[in-house]
Amino acid sequence: MTPRTVRRDVDRLRELGYPVNASPGTGGGYQLGAGAELPQLLLDDDEAVAVAVGLRTAAGNGVEGIGEASVRALAKLEQVLPSRLRRRVSALNEFTVPMLRGPGRDTVDPAVLTDLAAVCRDGERLRFGYRDHGGSVSRRTVEPHRLVCSERRWYLVAWDLDREDWRTFRADRIEPRPPHGPRFVPRPAPAEDLAAYVSQGVSHRAYAARAVVRLRVPAEEAARIIGPSDGVLEPVDAESCLLRTGAVSLDVLVIHVMLIGCEFEVVEPPELTDRIRALRDLLGRAVEAPRE
Repeated sequence: MTPRTVRRDVDRLRELGYPVNASPGTGGGYQLGAGAELPQLLLDDDEAVAVAVGLRTAAGNGVEGIGEASVRALAKLEQVLPSRLRRRVSALNEFTVPMLRGPGRDTVDPAVLTDLAAVCRDGERLRFGYRDHGGSVSRRTVEPHRLVCSERRWYLVAWDLDREDWRTFRADRIEPRPPHGPRFVPRPAPAEDLAAYVSQGVSHRAYAARAVVRLRVPAEEAARIIGPSDGVLEPVDAESCLLRTGAVSLDVLVIHVMLIGCEFEVVEPPELTDRIRALRDLLGRAVEAPRE
């Protein structure tokens, strides 16, 4: 490759909108830089379809406003797609029905997510208002560690300076109160597997009524029914697994386990077994009651 060819390629990249920085001297050269505008993206066929699929499914991911932005971006993408790819994407749009939740329910502002990601990256203390399930707002100051996406919710794992312990916060309940800072030295993570750590917190430790039950199905089969927010699974053998889960009350816990739809036995607490017996008797009387 000759210097003339390199200069021609650099000029072509600049015409396409890619900023290319040049430095003279024996140690110099060319380097792609960050520009003020987004340049054209060069995608192969599979990448273009993958982007279209991602945009199509983004409407239900729990991030407020992303659905509208995704539709606009998808419309722009379809305008420049070759006919062979447009047909594939059109089929996706025509025969896909998203199952969306109600507006404003558990959605998080994208600006909040990017703000949380930035303080995690930069190691800056974060001050914010946190709204609990009852609507009360408390002031928190934390050392943010990581964002965890679980199904359609986002969680912030952070060291709470006031409580001197690790906490997990739902991102849709966080109201950042800048300015952020100062910087801090990151602490060791509370767990090697943060996804499992958050799952334990939101499905088990956060509830007053907790239980461990043994399900008579393999862990792989149970995982297809029980999501990370519903409980933590632990294999026992090839035919059973333990489920650690929680609920607002023992009665709700009984219903939660029953709806899994497989045989089970209670490991703990014994009070859960008592509630199962009581509800069994109640349901039995309802079935045996004569019709008037």
